[in-house]
Formats: sequence, C-alpha cells, structure tokens
Amino acid sequence: MDLFDYSKKNALKNESPLASRLRPTSLEDFVGQEHIVGKNTLLYRAIMADKLSSVIFYGPPGTGKTTLAKIIANTTKSGFVQINATAAGKKDITDAVDRAKDRLAMYGRHTILFIDEIHRFNKGQQDALLPYVEDGTVILIGATTENPYFEVNKALLSRSIVFELEPLSEKNISEIIKRAVTDNENGMGSYNVCIDDDAVLFLSGIANGDARTALNAVELAVLTTERSEDGRIHIDMDTARQCIQKRALNYEKDGDNHYDTISAFIKSMRGSDPDAAVYYLAKMLYAGEDPKFIARRIVICASEDVGNADPQAVCVAVAAAQALDFIGLPEARINLAQAAAYVACAPKSNSVIMAIDNAMADVRNIRVSGVPNHLRDCHYPGAEELGHGQGYLYAHDFENHYVKQQYLPDELVGKKYYVPSDNGYERKIKEWFAKIKKEE
Repeated sequence: MDLFDYSKKNALKNESPLASRLRPTSLEDFVGQEHIVGKNTLLYRAIMADKLSSVIFYGPPGTGKTTLAKIIANTTKSGFVQINATAAGKKDITDAVDRAKDRLAMYGRHTILFIDEIHRFNKGQQDALLPYVEDGTVILIGATTENPYFEVNKALLSRSIVFELEPLSEKNISEIIKRAVTDNENGMGSYNVCIDDDAVLFLSGIANGDARTALNAVELAVLTTERSEDGRIHIDMDTARQCIQKRALNYEKDGDNHYDTISAFIKSMRGSDPDAAVYYLAKMLYAGEDPKFIARRIVICASEDVGNADPQAVCVAVAAAQALDFIGLPEARINLAQAAAYVACAPKSNSVIMAIDNAMADVRNIRVSGVPNHLRDCHYPGAEELGHGQGYLYAHDFENHYVKQQYLPDELVGKKYYVPSDNGYERKIKEWFAKIKKEE
C-alpha cells in the first residue's frame, strides 16, 4: 500500500458513517445474537478456530450480518474477498474465483468470499458459484435480509449452514449507543457528548431492533446540536425525537415480514382477538401496506371464518372496502379498523368454506350424469318435448315454503356440504332446518 492509498483509506474511515466506523472487529466486542455467537456456540468455535465452512447470515437490517463477516475477515488466515450482489455481476464472481485459485495454488490458503445481499443474485449467478463452493475453492459467506430458503438456490443452500439473526433487544442497542458517545477513536467521544438516559431508552425502542437506525440518529444529534455553556453537547429527549421521527419497521411488501404480519392479522381475527387484529392492521398501515390488499383480506375472512354465524360480517367488510375507495386514507383507517374489529368479535364458523371446498373436490373427482330432469329448464325450444321440468315441485306451494325433492345429481344424493354450526345465526339456520325437515 503506497502513501496515497493509505491516506485515502484513512480519509474514507474518518468520513464514513458512525455505524460503519463503530463496527466491532472481534467477537468480544460484538453485541447481541448470543444464540449464534455466544461462547461455545458452533459459530463462535468455528470462527475462533478458523475452521469456518460456508454459511448464510439471514436477518433484518442492522442486526450484525456484515459486522460478523468483517470479524471473520479479521480473525481468519484465509484470504477475504467482499462483493455486493447489488452491483456485482458474473465477471466479479469469475475474478474472485480466479484469485482464490491462485491463492490456493501458490500459498495453500483458502479464500472466504463474502457476498452481501446474496438474494440479489439471479439463478445464473448463484449457479456460477456452486462448483467452487462445492470443491472448496471458496468458503462462502452470504448475507441476506430475505428468506434464503426462497431466495437462494437449493443446491447452494444445501452446502451452507444458515444462521438466523434476530432484531437486537433494546438493551443491546442501549449498550451500542453508550459505546458510540464514549468511544474516542471510532465513535463520537471526542465531541464530549452527554446523552440523557431517557433519550437512550427512546432511541433504543424506536430503532426497532436496528442498530444502524439508532446510530444514524445519534450521529445526526451530535453533529447538529450546539454545545452548552459547559462545553458539552447535551442530547436530551427532545433532540432525540427530532433526529428520528418515525419508528423503523422491518417490513418489505414482498418480504417475509409482509407475509408474517398479514398471517398474524388474519389469525387474530379468526381467533376472536380484536386488540391483536387492530394492532397488526396499524402496523401494516404504518409500514405503507396497500390498504386495498388489507381490505380484501378482511372481506375474505368475513366469509371464510365467520360465514353465516354472522351474515352481517361480510356486509361490514365490503362496506369498509367501498369506504376505502370512496374516502381513502388516512380517514379510511377507521373503516378498516371497524371491519377488522367486527370480524374479530363475530361468532365464528367455517361451514361455508368447508361446503364450497368439499363441493369443488366432488366436481373435480366425481363424474355425474347431469342435472336431474325435473330441475332442468323447460322454456327453451324442444325442452318440453324432452320432458325437462316435468315433476318439479314448486316450494312455495307447500307448508313452510319447503318440499322434499331431489336437487343433487343422482351420483351425489345424500351428500352433505353445508353443515351449519351451533354458533351465532347458524344455530337458527340449524333449528329452522330441523323444523322444516322433521319428516325426512
């Protein structure tokens, strides 16, 4: 490294964001993720012994995936190459593999290839890696915020160990914030900063498990706050609030959290928990989820999980969906909340979905001769001559407007698709059926 490169490296270090400067360089300084890097865990032992095999770090932003890769780079005797899948192409992979082959041939040293955001690589790019991971030319470390079981090729995945990183706890982030304002070398210690405990707690909570979000707020607070008369920079609650206006949420509309949250929303309505249903609704709206998508799920749940136990549920749900189109957000959040709460509080029955699913299965699997002759239309030309409609009994001519006759095709006579439950209005349906069909 010449003098120019050395100066450039130092300048980049000094000008880089606080979150980057403060990255720990050893496992002893790493905060959080004790379940995978605590002492005597598999990953801890592998890193300390420099015996790492291919791994994939999976977790939300700001939880330490890249930091762990950097720690491995500092502790391994192997070569270390880093590429970012958002900017790299097949040529970058080829170049990295060629250097790895040369290093192995000339010095007998393996190469660790760290690919950040590996889910951004397409199938072809991932396939290009496979032979070299398999024969040990490179040891792969992949980092991803997306579920690797969906986004990474199965062949590559089968040759790697997946470690899932969890959102950092508020205690973890508080520790990182305090380190940031006292570290003279890499943090903001030289600025002579004093941060109130309630400001630390506020930033730790609102960061939502993302250390980078908290550190960005701390850096902004320090750089934009004037010194007090005592010569110190005081970060209080008001300053902290100004530097992070909105809670960070790990929520991508095509990511795992999207599916997990909508799943929890539906299950909360089905499980008759209006509080949880309204909470997950608020989370989705806060994160910018498509409100029409939410409205559709409420309408579906109203029929799938409530059905005729409360026939008004689908009416309320559809009305909320129409209100969303009519008035839009933010006001329509009230309509959506009303519908979600109504569906959650309504008596539950899945009789309707069981009926239609069982009927559709029979449509697919059972061949029938056709509609019974007496139910066929007798008004089109030639129908009467064919005997269509003959023998049909008009229900309104009989007591209770009901008469027993065959409606199902011959092959399905006796089948029961819709079986009302004992919940809500379906109990009345069941009682009514019992009354009018007492002679059957």
